[in-house]
Amino acid sequence: MTRTQPIVLIAEDEESFIEVLTLGLKREGFLVEAARDGEEALRKFEEFRPDVILLDVMLPRKSGLDVCREIRLHSKVPIIMVTAKSTEIDTVVGLEVGADDYVAKPYRLKELVARVRAVMRRTPMEPDSSTKQFETIEVGDIILDTSKHEVKVRGEVVKVPLKEFELLEFLISNPGRVLTREQIIDRVWGPYYSGDTKTLDVHIKRLRSKVEIDPSDPKVITTVRGLGYRLETSR
Repeated sequence: MTRTQPIVLIAEDEESFIEVLTLGLKREGFLVEAARDGEEALRKFEEFRPDVILLDVMLPRKSGLDVCREIRLHSKVPIIMVTAKSTEIDTVVGLEVGADDYVAKPYRLKELVARVRAVMRRTPMEPDSSTKQFETIEVGDIILDTSKHEVKVRGEVVKVPLKEFELLEFLISNPGRVLTREQIIDRVWGPYYSGDTKTLDVHIKRLRSKVEIDPSDPKVITTVRGLGYRLETSR
């Protein structure tokens, strides 16, 4: 699935900066998500898989430097460190932990947007799902091969159309986690999908017919009433 607009994650605890950045970036054609502390930044990174991160160094709960280190363990997403400080040592530390660029407050919005576009041009777009960096994903009786676009269930290859494959890939990359209907639709059909949400239920039903021993009593893809769906890790 190709996004129509790039997503920027703003990790910033000052509301005034969040408001200005959100308005400015949206005006420039970006989608924007905001996190007010380091822990939330990591959660939103996993949830939204942004195309670039504006990461304040001084965040509550977990510093921007620590957030950058953790993200760099498994992602090359462009990261621009933002700080109220401008000393050389801060810049060096930020770049050493994996940041792509570094700006100091106060900054001009036009300059920041230019830097965002520059780091995105230098860095290849990452897949929407973190699992696409691996060739195969295995959970329980299911093996999903992203390079071959192939699914095996209990050792047998099953034919899975593109949307069902993307849906299964999102579920299997989050084993044991409840994924809301909104999260699934945004990831698989895109944030601007305006069709019938029952489409998701139809695709879930079709997937169950291929991965469940008894589709009428699902044990693999379960429904969490009022929330969404979960791929079970133990059965």
